[in-house]
Amino acid sequence: MRVAKDDVDVRLQVPGVTLRQRMDFGDASGYGKISGEYFTLAAGVDTTPLFQGLKGNHCHCPHWGFVLRGQITTTDAAGTEETVSANDLFYWPPGHNVRVDADAEIIMFSPQHEHSHVIDHLIEKTKG
Repeated sequence: MRVAKDDVDVRLQVPGVTLRQRMDFGDASGYGKISGEYFTLAAGVDTTPLFQGLKGNHCHCPHWGFVLRGQITTTDAAGTEETVSANDLFYWPPGHNVRVDADAEIIMFSPQHEHSHVIDHLIEKTKG
């Protein structure tokens, strides 16, 4: 799910304050602790070979985030692609790969246990 900033409902607007809220933006039930993450990614990065060996050869962790700059395309297990760009909120459900289309910086919030497992896998895959 991708939502452009201007498409997030304005719930309160008074001088000096604009409060936007997107309801039902994913479900974190049953995941426990959440980690806050900041990623800097270069154009051309593709997680497909790095996720080989994980469940379904995809990241099995959901992520909620915001794109500060750049452009990223995710592909799910069914082959459906979705692109997020600067100023987009996003939710990536479990079962995705990531391709960086333009140098990007993102902030994500992820279930800590599940994403640590994926990150540990990436560390092992990138050891030279």
